[in-house]
This record gives sequence, structure tokens and C-alpha cells, in this order.
Amino acid sequence: MFSDNAKRFISAYNQIDQSLRNQFDLSKSISYTEAVRKSARFNAVVKRFEDKLIDYGRLRNAIVHSYNENEVIAEPRADVVDEYEKIATQICTPPLAIDTVINKDVNTFTHDTLLCDVIEAIYKSGNSNWPIYKDGMLIGVANSRKLIKEIGKKIYEKRDLNEYVNNTMIEDAINEFGQDTYYTIANKNVTLDKILNLFSENRKLSLIIITETGSLLEQPIGVVAIGDIMDVNKHLDNFS
Repeated sequence: MFSDNAKRFISAYNQIDQSLRNQFDLSKSISYTEAVRKSARFNAVVKRFEDKLIDYGRLRNAIVHSYNENEVIAEPRADVVDEYEKIATQICTPPLAIDTVINKDVNTFTHDTLLCDVIEAIYKSGNSNWPIYKDGMLIGVANSRKLIKEIGKKIYEKRDLNEYVNNTMIEDAINEFGQDTYYTIANKNVTLDKILNLFSENRKLSLIIITETGSLLEQPIGVVAIGDIMDVNKHLDNFS
């Protein structure tokens, strides 16, 4: 008969196997290892533990395919079972960003705010990203690095900086940022693994704005910045 450790280990395996197939609509005909490989392309947690998940899959096979139930050829240690169960929890029921790392104290500006006022707010707050709204709709993000680049451009062009920052609306300033996708929007159900995915998929991403349904017409209920990635990983490490 299987030991308690073996039963727990097999249960964790089954949870992960089923969750990956459901999350990513994977065929029942592919192996667990292939399911892990495919899922790692889209899930940061799976990617992080990819090799370990595959090794544990082999251990599971050694347990369940024993020739003699009374003489199991592999027995998982307690610490291995604990780790596998923890990984299973992160994959199957990942924590929501809204319950963990997001900054809920979000300040925004309207489109007609002068650039000088935005720059002053960035300096005073230390906050590098400020969502910009026009008639209740998100139209962009005032990003400190991009604003510095634009100011540098104006210096190069011999523009009068005092005139530029005191007479330019923030909408006009962010319209000069170009087409880089440096921010995105997500709904309140976005999970920490999805947060990691978004930053991993787009290396230029600076800010994720979270609203009720992920609509541009909603005010933010929280944000996650690129600088929060360490906290995201820490929460996942401690989540069980």
C-alpha cells in the first residue's frame, strides 16, 4: 500500500496535471511532461519550477508503476512532498494581486494638467508612473524616464525648457512618447503569476493598472510597477 507521503505526492501531481490542462486547454493525450513544457511558455510559476516539476513527474511514475504495491520502488521524502504541495498551490490557486502586492493608493492626473505640475508631483512622491485620464478614460501614463527623455530632446533642440514645462499639457507630452507599450491594464482577478507573465512577455512594461473589469473607462483600484517584482516573487515563495 502507498504511504501517506506517497498519497499526498500523487494528489499534488494530479492537481497540477489537471490544472495545467484546464488552464491552457491542453489535450488529454499529451504527457504530463509535455503539459509542463507547454505551460511554461505562458505561466511564470511553471517556468520557474519547470525542471523540478518534470523531475517530480518521473518520481510519481516510479511510485505508481511499481511492480509490487507492497514493495514501492520509490518513496518521496516529507520535505519533497511539502515542496510539491506548495508548488501545486501556486499553480492551481495562485494569489490575487489585489490581495497582496498592489499599491491601492493610486494618484492620477487629468489630461490638461500642466507638465510642470506632473514633474513636481513625481519629485515629491517618488512615484514614477501617473495614469492620465481624459473625460473618464485612461489615455496614457506619465512615466518619469520617458519624460526625462523628452526633456533631453527639448534641450537638444535648444527649446526654452521653462516655456515647455509651464505651458505644455501632460496629454501633449505623453503623445510624444511613441508607440512603446510601457503600461497595460488588467482586471481585479489578475493573479500574481499573470503579473509575472506580463512583465516577462514585455520587457518595456513599467506599470500594470488594475481596474474592476480591466476597462480603460474605469478608475484604477491599484497598480503594480516593475519595481514590485521582488515583492511578487516573495509573496509566491511564502504562499501555501
